[in-house]
Amino acid sequence: MSDLEAAAGADTRVDPPLHGDEAATLRSFLTYQRETLRRKCGGLSQEQLAQRLPPSDLSLGGLMKHLALVESQWFDYFFRALPLAAPFDAMDWGAEPDWELDSAQHDTPAELRALFDDAVCRSDAVVDDALAGRGLDAESARVSPRTGETFTLRWILVHMVEEYSRHNGHADLIRQSVDGVTGE
Repeated sequence: MSDLEAAAGADTRVDPPLHGDEAATLRSFLTYQRETLRRKCGGLSQEQLAQRLPPSDLSLGGLMKHLALVESQWFDYFFRALPLAAPFDAMDWGAEPDWELDSAQHDTPAELRALFDDAVCRSDAVVDDALAGRGLDAESARVSPRTGETFTLRWILVHMVEEYSRHNGHADLIRQSVDGVTGE
């Protein structure tokens, strides 16, 4: 048993299929990465979730809140052309570009988990709906500010796996600095 399993409970993540179709494989890898973040943040107090690893300003709670925002950006804002979900919809991002990272220190573990879980649930519903329609080739309602082109659902899912993978690497380092716990 790893240090993380001892601290956060048994590892209940499900490995992605070795022979799944493209949609099942992409979704499974995204789910696995989401569950990895949940494990890295599991079993910690509000103070521990707010702890930063200098010189970075990142905390585990900040990462959880940031990834809830990222879920809403890609699946609500870009894919469906809806406003960002609450509480992100009420923010002046020009004035406070790192609000989600900074404000997370004031959130309880239950509040952070609920915000994250709600964002994931909404995103999964969007993916379910898109896969029932045009599938992975479904295009976003909004275009890229860089290229003026739409995003396919396939591109968004791959990007989300990349986003979580990168931040889970940060979470590894932060979690070890918080309580010495290591493990996947």
